Amino acid sequence: MLNKTQGIVLHHLKYRETGLIIHMFTRNLGRKSFLIQGLKGKKASAKINYFQPLYMLEIEYYENRKTDIQRIKEVKILLPYTSIPFNIHKSSISIFLAEVLYKTLKTEEPSHSLFDFIQHALQILDITETGFANFHLVFLLDLSNALGFSPNISRIEKSDYFDLREGVFRNIPPDHPFFLSKETSQIFKQLVRLNYETMGTLKLSREMRIRLLENLLDFYQLHEINLGRIRSFEILKELFDF
Repeated sequence: MLNKTQGIVLHHLKYRETGLIIHMFTRNLGRKSFLIQGLKGKKASAKINYFQPLYMLEIEYYENRKTDIQRIKEVKILLPYTSIPFNIHKSSISIFLAEVLYKTLKTEEPSHSLFDFIQHALQILDITETGFANFHLVFLLDLSNALGFSPNISRIEKSDYFDLREGVFRNIPPDHPFFLSKETSQIFKQLVRLNYETMGTLKLSREMRIRLLENLLDFYQLHEINLGRIRSFEILKELFDF
């Protein structure tokens, strides 16, 4: 039985000589794995570069409920990027976010709102020409909200410390080590107020941007999102001076 869906590429693995297994977050199926073959030669069924991290695709596939991997019949680019593949900073951000999403989006339950949120954010990254150095920080905060554990900002004005474990702002340091210093908490207050339109207004040093990203990854880890080591983080840290 043939079906169609839209999908965002999270990760792919080589399969034999001419194939790939692609892990995607789809609009209709949630997270799903697909197999495509025949990617080499003049009669290739698709271009292999269609399956780069966070590429948005429209796929036609053979549905087989007896297996976890569905076979792709046809694929095409849903929304072509105009800048992400050609800008080293944007492509590094997209590789990093793809790894985070690969480790966070586990369910096969569809979520149109989550899919649309990710798709919309990627389009913003693609069209934004300047001031996107904080994009991934804003994205991770928005994603935490979509996943149900975003920072509680109800006491943000009168508090000096952000408690990573409880996700709240406090007047005094908590009795555990998982909190931000007073200095970092003040900058974090500015960060949580940002959106994609204002993300360029917060000027951060390389060291502070790295620290905030490390803090956000710790925040995810403390809220039972088992990220493990994010390998692309090391690459991204080399490009923080933009």
